[in-house]
Amino acid sequence: MKSKKVYFAKIMLAMAALALAGCGMLKKDEDASVIKAKAVQRWDDLIAHKADKAYDFLAPGYRKTISRAQYAHDMNGRGMRWKKVRFGSQTCDVDTCTVHLGVDYNINLGGLAGKVDSMGLAVETWIKVDGTWYYLPQITSPKLDQGAEK
Repeated sequence: MKSKKVYFAKIMLAMAALALAGCGMLKKDEDASVIKAKAVQRWDDLIAHKADKAYDFLAPGYRKTISRAQYAHDMNGRGMRWKKVRFGSQTCDVDTCTVHLGVDYNINLGGLAGKVDSMGLAVETWIKVDGTWYYLPQITSPKLDQGAEK
């Protein structure tokens, strides 16, 4: 009788381990689809000149460095006009994800060149903060860049 209980306990333990592994895979797939949707929605907001809405996708720490109004002004006031976004791929760890997107844009070069349509690749870093995924812009500082050259 004792061997049946041990056998039953081992089967239950194995089933529990499989169930937990399945939950982890499901959560990773859910995160992947959430990040894809958020990355594309952020760009759709920028394309529609609704940078004030795109601001909500920024990481909380980054939002402490710039106001919604300033971000909207900076992003909506660019000479480049984004036209379309296409999701490419993503590579994720537990709390970070690198997203690759294709972005069609239009820029006025002036003179004989006039308006030129082109396509670029956007590589973005997304981070999970308190269970929510956010876009983390790459920060460049002229002072830091100049210091690196010396």
